[in-house]
Amino acid sequence: MAHFGVAMANGTGHPTSTAGGAGRGDDALQRAVYALNNQNPGEAERIAGDILKAEPRHAQALYVLGGALLMQGRAEEAITSLETAARGRHDPAMDTQLAIALRQAGRPDDALARLKRTTKRHPAFAPALHELGRLLVAMERYDEAIEVLSRGVEIAPMMPQLSIQLGYALLSRRNCVEAKVAFARALDISPGSADALFGIAKAHRELGENEAAAEYFRRSLMSKSDDQAAWLSLGHCLLELGQFDAGIECFRTAARGDPRHYGNALSSLVASARGRFWLKPSAATQFLRRNTS
Repeated sequence: MAHFGVAMANGTGHPTSTAGGAGRGDDALQRAVYALNNQNPGEAERIAGDILKAEPRHAQALYVLGGALLMQGRAEEAITSLETAARGRHDPAMDTQLAIALRQAGRPDDALARLKRTTKRHPAFAPALHELGRLLVAMERYDEAIEVLSRGVEIAPMMPQLSIQLGYALLSRRNCVEAKVAFARALDISPGSADALFGIAKAHRELGENEAAAEYFRRSLMSKSDDQAAWLSLGHCLLELGQFDAGIECFRTAARGDPRHYGNALSSLVASARGRFWLKPSAATQFLRRNTS
């Protein structure tokens, strides 16, 4: 969820007060924004709703309400608020938020159309380019995504999300060398980003650079210790490096908790070039679940 401000954002991502309703209910709106930015969408929804009772077309309150609904997983409801807020305004922040709601509601084509219009009108609005690139990756239109995200990085080089998404798009095209560059750029800006650390680790692993990959997987797990994919990937790297016991412990860690985790860990271990194979499922269960309680 993007950080919200009371004023809408202009084409360069800086605040502007062009959206309607500014000056009316500003104190209440600030409280709604504060609640939203502090992960309290229910309170933000309540305050924005009170503003809208007095002024139903208050654009900023509708925008904040849409964000609060999205944070609660209520994308369909968010669309109604955000469509009303964005109608006739051509505000890139509102349009981008509406596109996010459309994507989350299972309407990717509508989201794509909205974002393409937004990026044509406001080519320098980096969050719209990021969302467009993300959507294109989800639709497996990787070459288009790489073009859009590369343009975004040129416009907003200090926005790490753009470089991270670009890195994953490049990985999807198996361009691991350039993906490493993109993830490294993101890590220069945000050294603790679990997404960037996992991405650069994947790129190293795809290139057979298991020692470097293992180090980055470890760092990503420091930020996101319950990431099963990172534990499994680290396990594979360690097996390739001949560190069998340490690698198996990674698979055991990945198997903890949800029963589905066990199935994923077992399948991944069996598929490994240096993994194990059991004739009896009970033997596999006993081996992998050893000391995993």
